[in-house]
Amino acid sequence: MLTYANYQESAGTIQAKLGGFTPEWLIVLGSGLGFLADEIDDGIAIPYGEIPNFPASTAPGHAGRFVAGTLRGKRVLAMQGRFHIYEGYSAQLAALPVRVAKLLGVHSMIVTNAAGGINLSYKAGELMLIEDFIRLAFHNPLTGPNIPEFGERFPDMSKTFDPEYKALARKIAGERAITLHEGVYIYATGPQYETPAEIRAFRALGADAVGMSTMPECITANHCKMRILGVTLISNMAAGILDQPLTEKEVLDTAEASKEPFSQLLLDFLEQT
Repeated sequence: MLTYANYQESAGTIQAKLGGFTPEWLIVLGSGLGFLADEIDDGIAIPYGEIPNFPASTAPGHAGRFVAGTLRGKRVLAMQGRFHIYEGYSAQLAALPVRVAKLLGVHSMIVTNAAGGINLSYKAGELMLIEDFIRLAFHNPLTGPNIPEFGERFPDMSKTFDPEYKALARKIAGERAITLHEGVYIYATGPQYETPAEIRAFRALGADAVGMSTMPECITANHCKMRILGVTLISNMAAGILDQPLTEKEVLDTAEASKEPFSQLLLDFLEQT
């Protein structure tokens, strides 16, 4: 189990590399979405391997580093790649960067992911604002002794995703003519894609998209009292909807083709907050 001292050690190493720069936003960039970090002005890149207590990011499309700098006038710390439980890491390790970011001064998080569409009205390449989530897996980053410096033992999850941030994202999508659904994300550990029977069950539970990330970070950020905006790229339709196999290539290709609306939404959002 990580201790408060471990988080302080990680944050101290990053702060030394950043000098006097203090980030206010954490941006978590999912599979194939790391390109947004390339737009950061005066970016300072910090590979995860140079930070004490950090594991390696091994997922396809994840560069495995922080990039800190200014993006649309906001001081940001962007994650080009995240950690997943399917890589063999605990939920606590998967959420490690969130608590470290909190110690660095971050007050808000934009979390993104590429996920499979469950809602039959969705299409690959469209975006979904995360309204809420379902966590069937038992993995939880808050398991173990509570660290009161970050938050209370039993945090409320009624409004995990900030209502004002969601309203602003909706407004921007309308102005930009970007298709932005709003739905429920269901978390599955992976690494295998879900079965058609699982997707039918998830749809019956009220899920609109399914992915293998995001929930450890959101639970932890909520515990730390961060404000959160969650955006999902529907990178493919989930198992059993289309008569074709699911592949990593499809996910990354869709992310590449969706750069423009994804960038427009998030950059305008940062500029207007």
